Amino acid sequence: MRFENAYLPAGGYWTSPFAKWQGSLANSHTIHFAADVTKIALQQRGIDATAMDSIVFGWTIPSKQCFYGAPWLAGLVGAPHATGAMVSQACATGAASVAHAAAQIETGGAESVLVVTADKCSNGPHLYHPNPKGPGGKGASEDWVWDNFSFDPWAKGSMIQTAENVAKEAGITREEQDALTLVRNQQYLKGVESGFQKRVMITPYEVRAGKRVVATMETDEGVFPTTAEGLAKLRPVMPEGTITFGTQTFPADGNAGAVIATKERAKEWGKGEEPIQILSYATARVEKGFMAKAVVPAALSALAKAGVKIDDVKVIKTHNPFAVNDIYMARELGIDPEGFNNNGSSLIFGHPQGPTGTRLIGEACEEARMLGGGYVLFAGCAAGDTAAAVVLKV
Repeated sequence: MRFENAYLPAGGYWTSPFAKWQGSLANSHTIHFAADVTKIALQQRGIDATAMDSIVFGWTIPSKQCFYGAPWLAGLVGAPHATGAMVSQACATGAASVAHAAAQIETGGAESVLVVTADKCSNGPHLYHPNPKGPGGKGASEDWVWDNFSFDPWAKGSMIQTAENVAKEAGITREEQDALTLVRNQQYLKGVESGFQKRVMITPYEVRAGKRVVATMETDEGVFPTTAEGLAKLRPVMPEGTITFGTQTFPADGNAGAVIATKERAKEWGKGEEPIQILSYATARVEKGFMAKAVVPAALSALAKAGVKIDDVKVIKTHNPFAVNDIYMARELGIDPEGFNNNGSSLIFGHPQGPTGTRLIGEACEEARMLGGGYVLFAGCAAGDTAAAVVLKV
């Protein structure tokens, strides 16, 4: 999908802090939490919620009354006149939500669209599916988060198995994964120390239970100390495998958002600064059980649609649930694995699914702004051996 007329205002994107599951955000309602963060973000950026023509709400994990998600969320943020689609595409939800909003702008369906993506892995729902033909009418149960992490009904394997399959086929060693994970951790810490994250993150953020403040989050919660010695001591998760708990991400809670608009509105909300153009969006799917490979064809397709070569890209961000992903992508695209994911990536700060890509797109745009502009590529894998990618021009 190629775009010509869809833009983000400079700085028109944001993220909440992410918290490792069962942490400070575990008892927050996904939609109320997202609405609170969105209101703060819009106010800080001087964007009036009533100016939104439409809303896109991206999520992958059900929360109570999420059936009313998009219109309910619009009302909570101060745009009760707006409605729109709810998007759920596993870990590609962030990129898909941005693309859906951009398509509305491109086709003239709206002049401004609010994108909000939110998920909470903590306290995931336990579902009961009726089955009148079961023994005594007994139904089937499903743990939404755990069961779907653990088993793909098409490929017949777990998420981690897909990464092990790619590691084995591509000859990616345990030592390579440990080394790159340490680099990714250092990149994240540099982003914290330099204050980069505060350019995008709504922080400090007060977590409330009713009117009572139960926690104040200054940054992401649950990022664990990482050393070469510590990584080397960890055992592989799977027998005879290469991936440890240190070289994969962890489930988390959080939300992220952005405003997509026409060039005129985006320039106005960016306080006159040249807006960020969305150039393309693409998806890809590979063979069963090889999810990490899908990032490469998705990225190449998005670059081709945008008419951009990989060597011309200034900033690359990936959703990397496994270090394997980035090693494989770097090899296939002929790029330095240490040359992208500056200031942080989901391998280190966690993975709430829906908002992960949205946060990474925003961080990539902000990094490019600091570098004086250039092309931006986001690419990330998703359940079902798929991936999505977005190319932007800052």
